[in-house]
Amino acid sequence: MMAEKEWLSKLKPLASNNIQWQAYEQMLEYYLVMQSKKIEQATEPAELYRAQGAIAALRKLKTLRDEIHASN
Repeated sequence: MMAEKEWLSKLKPLASNNIQWQAYEQMLEYYLVMQSKKIEQATEPAELYRAQGAIAALRKLKTLRDEIHASN
């Protein structure tokens, strides 16, 4: 998909800046912990499924740097 390559290209400065990337990863880790807590506290199946979906999306975002570097 052409748009995806364009987006990844525009994100290269973020992936190349270690300070910014570490902050990004710390933010993702924080949200992963929050979603894990939601799973532990879920009382309804829908709450559990939403948190599982959020975790899947956050884990996908953690691989963004690899996708950016592979898009050369």
